[in-house]
Amino acid sequence: MRDTGPLAGVTVIDLTRVLAGPYCTMVLADLGARVIKVEAPARGDDARHIGPFINGRSAYFMSLNRGKESIALDLKRERDRAIFERLLARADVLAENYRAGTLDRLGYGWPRLHASYPRLIYAATSGFGATGPYRARPAYDMVVQAMGGIMSLTGHPGGPPTRVGTSIGDIAAGLFTAIGVGTALFHRERTGEGMMIDVAMLDCQLAILENAIARYVATGEAPGPIGSRHPSITPFEAYATADGYIVIAAGNDPLFARMCEAIGAPELAGDARFTSNDLRTRNHEPLKREMERALASRGSAAWLALLEGHGIPCGPLQDVAQVMADPQIAARNMVVTADDPDAGRLRMAGNPLKLSGVADPPTRAPAPALDGDRAAILGELGIEP
Repeated sequence: MRDTGPLAGVTVIDLTRVLAGPYCTMVLADLGARVIKVEAPARGDDARHIGPFINGRSAYFMSLNRGKESIALDLKRERDRAIFERLLARADVLAENYRAGTLDRLGYGWPRLHASYPRLIYAATSGFGATGPYRARPAYDMVVQAMGGIMSLTGHPGGPPTRVGTSIGDIAAGLFTAIGVGTALFHRERTGEGMMIDVAMLDCQLAILENAIARYVATGEAPGPIGSRHPSITPFEAYATADGYIVIAAGNDPLFARMCEAIGAPELAGDARFTSNDLRTRNHEPLKREMERALASRGSAAWLALLEGHGIPCGPLQDVAQVMADPQIAARNMVVTADDPDAGRLRMAGNPLKLSGVADPPTRAPAPALDGDRAAILGELGIEP
């Protein structure tokens, strides 16, 4: 896709590792950018050592670094610094997700980079950003999930602290950084100037709290976990059937009335406790009891077919195996493959950005071996290996 995507011709020098930064540069690579990973000699990206493993290769690393190139450089050695600077001179973007200040100590802080490479975009993702009292602290996804409030909203009332089931701290930061890179490229197109992008994982957690912040501002009370239900829209959660659970999201009065008809309980639509969304939300417990009493008469598949026939937003609770086999996911090319020389064919999540006139191939180039592109990259720079 590198030759045809909207970011074709953009070169990213990628100092990122583990998840937040590599997720950002994976998005950029999927959109056509050339991404050159600069990794530590011998060990490389820490994610190379995180399981699960397939024939000695990390499936975790491979899924985040498809289509990239790799060169190993020690930025404390003069020869490797010279190579790195030759790469920067040709690059459009430098991406890193070290603790704030790390590149400054290596002599590659923003003031020097901007003076030497005025068109270069510097995308820095860190736990707490380049400013503030926490700027020097290290962070992982779990830390910012806890500090950012999202864990306080996750789980069931009275339950223990619960991490969101995917690394939303890292992934949100990676996505915001990718947005920043696109914005900076547009800015440079108009002005000729590069800029620094400073994204903090903690900031991104606050940015995605949406309804929780609105509730706190409106009521003065910090919200807590409420299971699967929505705090302001009812019915909008998982409901028990005769053989499992289904999700029903009847988010307005007409949908609620149609849902009541569909489940054979039309009287609920006229019940004084349930005649508006606000009343339904205040009385969510008795409404759930009434709905589950009706839903207990059939299995999940039968109810989903009936509700879909009435135009009610609903869905099954799928595990990862089920969603990867879902025909809608297949139709959207959201499971792609890469052929790794050691691990074989690896299935992984595709690119959700579907752009007109841009190919979305079902196969992708594999993740690079550590330092696997050294000879080719040095040859482009006119440097002897």
